[in-house]
Amino acid sequence: MNPLERLVERAEQLMQRIESVLPQALQAPADWNVAIAWRYRKRANGCGVLEPVRHVGAMELSDLQNIDGQKDKIARNTAQFVQGRTANNVLLTGARGTGKSSLIRACLHAYAPQGLRLIEVDKVDLTDLPDIVDVVAGRAEKFIIYCDDLSFEEGEPGYKAMKSILDGSVSAATPNVLVYATSNRRHLLPEYMTDNLSTQKGDNGEIHPGEVVEEKISLSERFGLWVSFYPFSQNEYLRVVAQWLSSMGLSPAAIEAARPEALIWALERGSRSGRVAQQFARDYAGRDNHKPAAVQPIADVDGLADGAEI
Repeated sequence: MNPLERLVERAEQLMQRIESVLPQALQAPADWNVAIAWRYRKRANGCGVLEPVRHVGAMELSDLQNIDGQKDKIARNTAQFVQGRTANNVLLTGARGTGKSSLIRACLHAYAPQGLRLIEVDKVDLTDLPDIVDVVAGRAEKFIIYCDDLSFEEGEPGYKAMKSILDGSVSAATPNVLVYATSNRRHLLPEYMTDNLSTQKGDNGEIHPGEVVEEKISLSERFGLWVSFYPFSQNEYLRVVAQWLSSMGLSPAAIEAARPEALIWALERGSRSGRVAQQFARDYAGRDNHKPAAVQPIADVDGLADGAEI
């Protein structure tokens, strides 16, 4: 091999190495039927991939308690979506642990046989939303882009990417994609007392603070459907505790005996919610004096999947 050929060969090898570390275009999965839920992840080289979630925690709409109004709104919107009718992007806000994510998971299970699929996207990856939408556009399935516990700080790039996808991009909305997001903040951005001042003093003050407020609420307004969740009353909390303990094989007498401890547990946690009820039931049923049956996740607890899968 002459020197020129060796140089060309080495140049080709170098090009291959460079191409291997450069970000690649997002590729659609070979088979969308291997899972009903997918997770978007970034590799170390900056390439994004869609990974199937093999084990999505079981959840039925009929299992969710104390959120009938919210359940009706989300289920109706999702049914319209999978049936090809008009539907809205959804923002679920309110008290922690009251069933926001569980409701989305229950809708996924209910409508997956009709072609509903879900793609979970972390906040840090929201700038890649246009690529994800391009991959699924034109598919027969209906896709929910799911963002859990969504909130932003000032200047985060994902904020504007989300606004553009919801409403504002020059491209037309994709009819087989909706965004469902959960958050503890109604407007997704921190709000300050100074936002109410008519003017700001100092070099960094805003001359038109009203425009700052408009910017802060502009994202949440692009969600067509707002659904609010509220802390449980004591009776609602105890009903969910009883439902969990019953699913774990405890007798009615044992469930009744657990009520005082359940109330103390919630008092120590400073919250009455489905999540707190589930945590108490796991502790109580797991003690040596109880023999729980196989646990079925039937209460309204945030989180899409059991264990570490999602």
